[in-house]
Amino acid sequence: MVTNFEQLSDVELLNIGNALMNQLMDASTRQDYQAHIQDFSKRAKSVLDETQFKIVCGVYQEKNGFFTEREFVALFRRPDSVAFIWKQHYSKVEGDYVAEMVMIIEDGEYKVDHAFVF
Repeated sequence: MVTNFEQLSDVELLNIGNALMNQLMDASTRQDYQAHIQDFSKRAKSVLDETQFKIVCGVYQEKNGFFTEREFVALFRRPDSVAFIWKQHYSKVEGDYVAEMVMIIEDGEYKVDHAFVF
């Protein structure tokens, strides 16, 4: 059972964070709500319903296209979470966007407590 982040190296944390973010982005691209929230914390699930999810996905896909390359920038260790920052690109627009995710441990599992691309 996972109890804290202190026992993990930055590389191990990044591997976990990348896997979670890959899942989020893949599910978002497919507009699959259940797959998108499967690794969400209870708090995160409470703030994103399926209708809102579909609207957000439709808007970014129409405006920016799909997610393409993502480049790791930094991770930030906090007492009860780890925040990840990546440089994100889209298929329809130029420029660098920011992808961020906050990972926590909830009920002994790694969970996404917040994620956003802007």
